Amino acid sequence: MRLLHTADWHLGQTLHGQSRLYEHQRFLDWLLVQLEAQAVDALVVAGDVFDVASPSSEAQAQYYGFLAEVRRRLPRLEVVVLGGNHDSPARLDAPAELLSALRIHVVGGLPLDADGRPDPRRAVLPLVGASGEIEARILAVPFLRRRDLPPATLEPGAGDDAHRSLVAGHRALYQLLLEAASEARGPGEALVATGHCYMADGQISELSERKIQVGYQHALPADIFPEPLAYVALGHLHRAQAVGGRPNVRYSGSPIPLSLAERDYPHQVVLVELDGPRFVAATPLEIPRTVQVLYVPEEHQPLDMVIPALEALGTEAPEGGREVWPFLEVRVLLDRAQPRLRQDVQDALQGKPVRLLRIDARRPEGREGPRVVTRTLDALAPLDVFRTRYQAVRGGPAPEALERLFMELVEDVTRRDEG
Repeated sequence: MRLLHTADWHLGQTLHGQSRLYEHQRFLDWLLVQLEAQAVDALVVAGDVFDVASPSSEAQAQYYGFLAEVRRRLPRLEVVVLGGNHDSPARLDAPAELLSALRIHVVGGLPLDADGRPDPRRAVLPLVGASGEIEARILAVPFLRRRDLPPATLEPGAGDDAHRSLVAGHRALYQLLLEAASEARGPGEALVATGHCYMADGQISELSERKIQVGYQHALPADIFPEPLAYVALGHLHRAQAVGGRPNVRYSGSPIPLSLAERDYPHQVVLVELDGPRFVAATPLEIPRTVQVLYVPEEHQPLDMVIPALEALGTEAPEGGREVWPFLEVRVLLDRAQPRLRQDVQDALQGKPVRLLRIDARRPEGREGPRVVTRTLDALAPLDVFRTRYQAVRGGPAPEALERLFMELVEDVTRRDEG
């Protein structure tokens, strides 16, 4: 069986005020081609379909337009869509019953039974392969809130009680679902799982990955995923990577750079090959970059060197219009106040087919005074704002317990059901 693993689309995202609709549409068009060309049996989207809980009409049109085109062009393809921490579970799940009739399985929030416990009957899904028979069963686990986790005995080891409780709860949930899948499993069927979480040793992008893991950032060990699982499709971290030294437990990464800091990430999807119940290979498929990200200069330089570098940029616009103009971050060292900095930069860029997103201004190393960075609120996570304000008011770092409470409030606000 062949699975294609992708995650962290963040449809509807804007980058410093610039729409990403064009880039996302080019990715979705490319993805459709790959699904056909690679003879994929099942597409797994491991969370963060949308960038916000209440996505724009344009973002929703992209999502449903893609699903409609998938079903038109690939009538036998299985599709599994999971909710991430940026998604509204209720919004994703609303059309789930309708979509399931089209073999598109949506799990926005963890299915619970009448007693509020995880419901394996709805969280374990059969996947039909090219043979027309069930060839795999998937433990469809979306982003988890603390109340989603079953009670579990605290495990010995390092970390506070909250962390150990989190690890034990995840381990118990996956074991519960694995037992249900194993009971329903037929001969030769593979067992696959998903997760939208922060794994230990995972490499994160500080500018774009909201640091929420069930109310607070806690790294989970790879051994929460039982060994019988042939593959684990992860979402949440935007850098493609395997975790825990296990090539079959991995993040696919985001399809486009979701912050300027992600310029050099390998943006890809993962083609997973299974031979019966066995994992065979995970092959990255590189996604073509439709909009480039430029740093000018590559390293911070004094203003009298930056302005000529900007003026030296070419004036020939790439084909495709403004939507394909590169994004630009200007990097400058300042040894004194420059009230005309933005105006000087914009003057140097007159007639240049680039889109200025950010001026990163810093003081030379070793100089007294605070680092100067032009950071807007859209480049800050809520926890960053909280820490900065607490430091300013109280004169010291916020206690970890208080940060945890703050992030639980953030989660409640961002995941509150609409209407």
